Amino acid sequence: MSRPKLRHLALFARKPKELAEFYRDVFEMEIIRASESGAHYLTDGDFTLAILPHKLEWEAAAGLNHFGFTVDSIGPVCDKLEAQGVERPKERPSGRLYAEFRGVDPEGNWFDLGEPEYHRQQMKS
Repeated sequence: MSRPKLRHLALFARKPKELAEFYRDVFEMEIIRASESGAHYLTDGDFTLAILPHKLEWEAAAGLNHFGFTVDSIGPVCDKLEAQGVERPKERPSGRLYAEFRGVDPEGNWFDLGEPEYHRQQMKS
């Protein structure tokens, strides 16, 4: 099995469009999608940055929401996580970009897991 790779990072932002334009203009990232909810997705060709709209009535603060890994096979990774004493990752709703499962580390930080083929299919949508 190849080494898991960090694939995406998601931030909550008060002005996601403006922040996406900042990353586009300063770091030459390409905006690959803007959703009806106001989320903006950018890429450098390998790594994806998701900028999600932040609302005060939501539970999360502005800033880091989660990060994501591409793994060859989700099952063995889930088994390793359980062996470490953390909750087994849960399947995400279908149609979610970039991730099939959501996990949590021992400190409560969220991360997503996705297999390469799932990611390729979502990029074509």
